[in-house]
Amino acid sequence: MSAAGCLFCRIAAGEIPATIVAREDGFLAFEDIAPKAPVHLLVISERHIPSIAAIVEMPEGERAAMLAFIASVASAAGLDDSGYRVVTNHGPDSRQSVLHLHSHIMGGATLSETM
Repeated sequence: MSAAGCLFCRIAAGEIPATIVAREDGFLAFEDIAPKAPVHLLVISERHIPSIAAIVEMPEGERAAMLAFIASVASAAGLDDSGYRVVTNHGPDSRQSVLHLHSHIMGGATLSETM
């Protein structure tokens, strides 16, 4: 289920190119085009959910699967030992730029203490 014109829905549908690093059970991980860390990946649900505030629209089992997918992607990127940050933004004050639920996985270096 996609929202017309949504950038991430279009990436999931293959209409817009992205460097995909994993795809499994309705989730997709790809490289951020403006990375803020040596490793900066985005994880999305192929189901269009506008933000974390609308997570109730996603079945409970999918919510748990999304967290497991995020951990798996971070592990495959080699971030288990050094650690990583997972960030999900909601709304304009957080600077959410694409209105589709997504999580940033960032690591590969010591990250800033401030955000």
